[in-house]
Amino acid sequence: MEPLTSPVKPAHPEGTEYATVLDAEVALRFGGLDAEYRAIRERAALLDLSGERIVEISGGGATDFAQRVLARDVEYLTAERCMTSLVLAEDGAVVDQVVVWGRENGLLLESSAGAGTRLLEHLRAHAGSDVEITDRTAEHALFGLEGPYAWGVVGRLIDGELAALPFESVVDTRWDGVDIVFARTGVTGEYGYKVLVPRDAAERLWTKALEHAVPAGQEAVELAMLEVRQPIVRHEAGEGVDVLEMGAGWLVDITKEEFLGRDAVVAAFEGVAERRTVGFSGGDEVPAPGTPVTVDGERIGEVVHAVRSIGLESSLGLLRLPPDLAAAGLRLTVGDTEVVTLTSPYVTPKSWSTPII
Repeated sequence: MEPLTSPVKPAHPEGTEYATVLDAEVALRFGGLDAEYRAIRERAALLDLSGERIVEISGGGATDFAQRVLARDVEYLTAERCMTSLVLAEDGAVVDQVVVWGRENGLLLESSAGAGTRLLEHLRAHAGSDVEITDRTAEHALFGLEGPYAWGVVGRLIDGELAALPFESVVDTRWDGVDIVFARTGVTGEYGYKVLVPRDAAERLWTKALEHAVPAGQEAVELAMLEVRQPIVRHEAGEGVDVLEMGAGWLVDITKEEFLGRDAVVAAFEGVAERRTVGFSGGDEVPAPGTPVTVDGERIGEVVHAVRSIGLESSLGLLRLPPDLAAAGLRLTVGDTEVVTLTSPYVTPKSWSTPII
């Protein structure tokens, strides 16, 4: 399968830096990381989400199939709602974290960046003859708007009434003469919205939105995600890592009677935990994944993922530690640097105190 590239790449700012994330080429930075991060946290940022595949589940058995492959309950998901869920393998390993869009004749799954090929293969491997799995990515473009004033951009770009939709609402509407699907959902903790637009209108919408918002690349988005402890599957999942150890238990409905991976999740809930994930900050140097965590010279864990946080002005990341040490306020040593463990969110989003006017 060909790597995903953005349909609006020709309209990206000159000097945009790209990176390969699994099966997709994504815009890593459009300009400066600081400006893009500030747009997310203080103003409004425009996101090119072309690295996320759009997969349709349809057919007579679509609802039952979705119930079986998604870890959260979607039986009553209507065409006016969306939700986030994990997709698990039978052994409980995380295949992907998806946004599920309710549709009149089935469901749309939005993969995480670059994980669409793996998601498609998993779905097709488990689909019966009464289910059709269709990759709709080539027909659409997906954009995001996130930030404490993203609602204002929605009003100027599409319709002011859409800005105040309840969280996880989905609306079919029109923009500039074309049908679009609009959702209130996001990943940074700020006001978030997504627009699914026909591919032939994508560059037109992108260019118009740039009049009101600053483009932000994958690096700024993933930093903002980490700051509010939104899981980033490609950094946090791995062989032998269960959803509880990853800290993603909220993306699983354990009360569901059946779904792929349920037995492994139940065993994790009922078993004795060996490791848990906790946030940390401290020092200017960003430690690499696998860097040892020690107390008085004794190794107790390792770094999962870390970056430099603009909001905290220090390194910020995740550690895997024994459960009794996965608590906030502890001083530990990462490599040669003293750090402190944190409770999430590590940065408080401005949107939490900024009303939609």
